Amino acid sequence: MAKPSDFTFFHPLRVRWAECDAQGIVFNVNYFLYFDVCMTEYFRARGFAGEGMLDFFTAHAEADYRAPAHFDEELRIGGRCARLGRTSLTMEMIVLRDETVLTEGHMVYVCADPEMRAAKELPRHLVDALTAFEKVSPQVKALA
Repeated sequence: MAKPSDFTFFHPLRVRWAECDAQGIVFNVNYFLYFDVCMTEYFRARGFAGEGMLDFFTAHAEADYRAPAHFDEELRIGGRCARLGRTSLTMEMIVLRDETVLTEGHMVYVCADPEMRAAKELPRHLVDALTAFEKVSPQVKALA
């Protein structure tokens, strides 16, 4: 199970009505939206947003649900770079209400050339910036 203390970055999020089912509980697929919002904000906080934003395609998404989130609750979405490969990175994610873990998971993103729609190598400056930022160093697979 993910530990909140392993995460350096958190993004606040209030649950909106449109994200809930008829019982006022967050519908499961919306946690992937939360993960993606966190990833965007994580990159923005590192200075990799806007015009200079890299293109990424989601290659894999996974979540384990521990407890439900409800309409209008204030959550914290934690994101950390857990692995860096030659063309991809894995973000470990956690959804918290106070210190209670509601959901945890990970997303694998492939750095891509948007015109060729093909994977491209992660820029060295990105790898260095993410590695330096994290409390728990990401696993780094053989980078060129």
